[in-house]
Amino acid sequence: MALTKAQKSEVIKKAKEAIGDAQSVVFASFSGLSVKDSDELRKKLRESDGRFMVIKKTLLELALKEGKREGEIPDMPGEVAIAYGPDALTPAKSVFEFGKASKDKIKIVGGIFESRYMDAVSMNELALIPSRETLLGMLANVWSSPIRGLVIAMDALAQKQS
Repeated sequence: MALTKAQKSEVIKKAKEAIGDAQSVVFASFSGLSVKDSDELRKKLRESDGRFMVIKKTLLELALKEGKREGEIPDMPGEVAIAYGPDALTPAKSVFEFGKASKDKIKIVGGIFESRYMDAVSMNELALIPSRETLLGMLANVWSSPIRGLVIAMDALAQKQS
């Protein structure tokens, strides 16, 4: 069913609002993705206040022309959806992990990060960055390593003397 001009302008308006409010936006190409799978991805994104929207490429391009972003809009082959949210990394992580789990029925083809258009490679690299909690744990481990080494050395010295 074709969209009327009013419906198209409403879709463009919603896309502009979503893109404008989001920390990052992921452009995802999907083929063979069932409704059940897309609902599962939507649920996963909602857990972190993210959203998933299927949109026609022409309407998405019209919505993207309004913003002030660096770079060029990446090539978006096939059917396109956007994943977005208030967290900078969660949309990319969610789409990337879901794509691996669903045998590449959905894949990242680009996105917007820090007001710059990014290609698929860059967005996939962002998806591989560990979570904040993991990074803090790694930092704590690095900071405690010298102290732990000192304690082990002192314990070995104490056992040697006794």
